[in-house]
Amino acid sequence: MRTSLSAAIRSSQSDSRSVRPLLSTGMGKNVTLRSGIYIVPTNRWYIERTVWLIAGIVLLAATSLAAFVQPLWALLIIATGAASVTVALTGFCVVGNVLKRFGFSPMLGTNNPGSKWYIMQTDRWYLERRIYLAVGINISIASVLSLAYSPWWLAFTGFVGVAMVSFAATGFCIMANGLYWLGAEPRLAPAPDRLISATELQPS
Repeated sequence: MRTSLSAAIRSSQSDSRSVRPLLSTGMGKNVTLRSGIYIVPTNRWYIERTVWLIAGIVLLAATSLAAFVQPLWALLIIATGAASVTVALTGFCVVGNVLKRFGFSPMLGTNNPGSKWYIMQTDRWYLERRIYLAVGINISIASVLSLAYSPWWLAFTGFVGVAMVSFAATGFCIMANGLYWLGAEPRLAPAPDRLISATELQPS
């Protein structure tokens, strides 16, 4: 009896060590937690990268105006957040379409070369699409809180603005890497863990 009990305990411990950490995304499947640094391409100014730069500058300007001139400038932050959520849900981006008229090309646009419109891909909840949704919701909530409770909430929108400008300039984003570590699949660049796997599979 003692022998069978000990064997069962050892088997249970072995199974628990072999299970990789999983997290439910709420999008209908589980994903595996991972590590690595995800950086988007910065070799050219494509539409999505330029949109992040413009949105970051608008956020910083609106935050400064709301903090030092008139609190109602926070409404511009809310409008920016609403536009970001709209992009995530529908793929339509006003700034992206203006940039396309000026000759900018997309990296996440739908595959329709003859179209005059820029529509971001919405077939899956990939990493970059989730960024639009998360940023839009967070800055909208922070703006409402700055009007209803304390202007110190504008520090958060200012931080997001700095992060977005930095994202466009360097390709590194704290939120993008957080989502990547939680298992979100990127589209602008290959996932770092896949690059490592490919390197390991190459013959020496």
